[in-house]
Amino acid sequence: MSFDQLGLRPELLRAVADSGYDTPTPIQREAIPVILAGRDLMAGAQTGTGKTAAFVLPILQRLHEAPPGVDRRSVRALILVPTRELALQVEESVRTYGTHVPLRSVTVYGGASLPDQVRELEAGAEIVVATPGRLLDLVWRGTIDFGSVEFLVLDEADRMLDMGFIDDIRTIISLLPEQRQSLLFSATFPDSIKRLTKTLMRDPATVQVTPRNSATTQVAHVVIRAENDDKREVLSRLIRGGRVSSALVFVRTKHGADRLSNQLFRDGIRVAAIHGNKAQSQRIAALDDFKAGRVAVLVATEVAARGIDIDALPHVINFDLPRSAEDYVHRIGRTGRAGADGIAISLVSDAELPQLREIEQLIGRPIAVESSSTPVAQGPRPRTDGRRPERASAHRGRASGPGRPRRGAASASGPRRAAWVGLPGERQGAG
Repeated sequence: MSFDQLGLRPELLRAVADSGYDTPTPIQREAIPVILAGRDLMAGAQTGTGKTAAFVLPILQRLHEAPPGVDRRSVRALILVPTRELALQVEESVRTYGTHVPLRSVTVYGGASLPDQVRELEAGAEIVVATPGRLLDLVWRGTIDFGSVEFLVLDEADRMLDMGFIDDIRTIISLLPEQRQSLLFSATFPDSIKRLTKTLMRDPATVQVTPRNSATTQVAHVVIRAENDDKREVLSRLIRGGRVSSALVFVRTKHGADRLSNQLFRDGIRVAAIHGNKAQSQRIAALDDFKAGRVAVLVATEVAARGIDIDALPHVINFDLPRSAEDYVHRIGRTGRAGADGIAISLVSDAELPQLREIEQLIGRPIAVESSSTPVAQGPRPRTDGRRPERASAHRGRASGPGRPRRGAASASGPRRAAWVGLPGERQGAG
């Protein structure tokens, strides 16, 4: 199936083609016709499945086809997301796929200038992408009116509830018109999501393109046994030895993210870190440097990484195992996307073995375990000339596209090759 079989307008098909895509992903094939038909939708889809385009494209079409009498300065579509990073990425997708339609969008999130966001809203916008807390700040100031909202999207709904936004979401829903189309996208469906949908939706269609709470089959799982004091050296050897070319590395705490990034920097590795204590400008710069290939490793905490969407990411590394098995599935969903293979490497200490067993139970299979003493090819040593690795400057990366790139089309972040860890019986995959 191609995009022109989904009922999209020529203006949107042109924008999709301009982005280098011609084949919709499963979530797009299932969701776009449902949304175009005007039905509420509850969709199970993880990060990296193309879910953003699955709701952005049909919403753009339906807004563009609105009768001339509609006030085009009113907020007509509200997209709620858990983090500012995801807000920026979703709004960039709105701009990218809305290039050839006369619709205006605005992003509002905490950590940015409130007066600037007020001015943008007062200038008029039909699509608002927002985090719940900042959106309510603007509501109480009388800056935004929901009277004309036709579409509500909850993106990564499970993450918003995990982050404690349930009361804010319920308040926002209470302010919206009853006659609207509601769309909910979530990687998992805990009881809290099920309760929310009962009050949010009317006879919703259900789309589940990834088995609930399961890991994609495009990801190879690897465990390397290492105690906490040895993990940094193991990680450094994997990178310096050339076995890991580019990786998103998860740690449990903000302090741990700073400590690890500083240690890797001293090892001569191009690295950046993002966590909640970083300024918004620092977080955007670090993410953009990683997307552009100016840094090889991005160290992130769980909360800061929510919503990160990166094309052609070959490796996700769990420096610390997550507290829940479901978080493991969500983390590794950032690799092995759009038909490409990926590798999830977990550095596991003795104390983390019970968490590993829970992960194996959830994904339905054991994970091969290797000792940290497994030989790793010796790579280039850190610089000994007193010079440090270059610090990269900020560069805005492009949001991920809706489907699979046409053969020969470059990804937004440039070509990256997935390097396999080289465990027995594993084949080499493409990035």
